Amino acid sequence: MLSKEIAHALILIFTIVLTFILPKTNLAQYDLQISAGLFILLYLAKKFIISKNIYSRLIESVIFTLIIMGIVNSTGGLTSPFFFLIYFLLFSLTLILEPIISITTTITLIIFFLLSLPASQDFRTLMPIISLAFITPFAMFMGSEKIKNEKLKVKSEKTKEETFLFLSLLIKNHLKNIREAAQNFVGDHQLEIIKKSTTRMEKLIEKFEESRD
Repeated sequence: MLSKEIAHALILIFTIVLTFILPKTNLAQYDLQISAGLFILLYLAKKFIISKNIYSRLIESVIFTLIIMGIVNSTGGLTSPFFFLIYFLLFSLTLILEPIISITTTITLIIFFLLSLPASQDFRTLMPIISLAFITPFAMFMGSEKIKNEKLKVKSEKTKEETFLFLSLLIKNHLKNIREAAQNFVGDHQLEIIKKSTTRMEKLIEKFEESRD
């Protein structure tokens, strides 16, 4: 069974290949209608599919790739005035899916852009392709930082949950002491127990409130 990262990479590679093939078919004359349809599909996917679901993020990535690469390839490819959108695509894919996606996407783009070029080209023509290789590490870094932040957030939530459980047990124990002291109240000794337990409960509640901030 393929891992999640490999499956996502293969799907996006196929999507990119498709965007290079479509401009060479009869469907190229309907590029505007196709882009509009994809925008509508993207809107419906975001509105009616749960955003936390991994499949919805994959669908969003595929549609986003089809739209941007469709625009770029239908307006000149490497010479397209919208080529800069590919940079946004790389950053978006690594944030939506996994950091490694930026590498497979960049390699696929470089290969197909090179294959689509005439035999002899000067350095200026190759600059957009070279820029993709330089932008990829930054995209990977942002994706990695996002994953780290998500893990820290999960760890923080888990720590808060454990703290809350521990404090609730302590408070429950103090309440038990207060109840027993009240039931067996005969003098100052039980009153002192109630005072101490109440003070400790107040401190525990304050500690819990501070941990939430």
